[in-house]
Amino acid sequence: MIINRRQMTLGLAASTLGLASARAQQQYPSKPIKLIVPYAAGGGTDTIARAVAQGIGEAIGQTMIVENNGAAGGNIATQQAAFAEKDGYTVLMANQGPMVVNPHLFKSMKVDTLKAFDPVTLLASAPLVVVVPKDSKFKTLQELIAFGRANTGKLNYGSAGNGSASHLATMLLERASGLNAIHIPYRGAGPAISDLISAKTDFMVTTFPSVLGQIQGGLLRALAETSKKRSPIAPEIPAVAELGWPDYEAGAWYGFVVPTGTPKPIIERLRAATLEALKSPLLMDRLAKDGATPIGNSPEEFGTMMANEHKRWGELIATAGLKHD
Repeated sequence: MIINRRQMTLGLAASTLGLASARAQQQYPSKPIKLIVPYAAGGGTDTIARAVAQGIGEAIGQTMIVENNGAAGGNIATQQAAFAEKDGYTVLMANQGPMVVNPHLFKSMKVDTLKAFDPVTLLASAPLVVVVPKDSKFKTLQELIAFGRANTGKLNYGSAGNGSASHLATMLLERASGLNAIHIPYRGAGPAISDLISAKTDFMVTTFPSVLGQIQGGLLRALAETSKKRSPIAPEIPAVAELGWPDYEAGAWYGFVVPTGTPKPIIERLRAATLEALKSPLLMDRLAKDGATPIGNSPEEFGTMMANEHKRWGELIATAGLKHD
């Protein structure tokens, strides 16, 4: 077989690119890593992202820079991450909103989140909590649900917005228990919690970090948490599952994903640094204070979990006929 000069040149170029790619993977990371958070700064997801980013920076020997963008429900940040270079220097802080809920709510989404990203690991999960104003007549979740079942339309609840974790978790509770209540969507958890404290709404299902201070300060009363078991951060609060609805479970979760096609050695390097960071006593304590439990599973396990969550919330949203405002 005769090899001409052009074929030889192409072969040498391909070989050079392959060596360069292998060298880049071996040297990873050689510069700061960008962590895109699809929420505004200061929220629960951002707090956990910054704590984990600091731990990973120490473990991997490079700074992990947090970049926030909560526009369009996190869709813009998600799309930005999906179309980034596949080199491990752009990581998306993934959770249920942008990854498995928004695809069913926004017709304008430009990416298939399950196909656009390779999972790295599930970082942590945290239960939500059912709270009422301090002077509420409801002392238990059973009392709240019994009233809601017997008095259609006389209870109302706030949420961080249509399709938010707080909204969907409440819808799931309604489906499981027969509770009937009027939904009042807000533009974020902050104003919804403020109106709950003022007793302008009757109850809310929200994240632990967003109301832990108000619970401890006596402004709100916690009736139940939404995980299968009680949280170590507040073991005195019963789980919904132990109060008569054993199949109910909802919560917040946080993970890392990278653009599909990112080399596996880079994914494994990033995952290893993440697992090391999650073992740090300082980070474990920080997560615990936010009601979160560190996990650090495999990419395959995280991918399967996201696919299951995508299906579960998709079915709930379709049944309810939810659409983005």
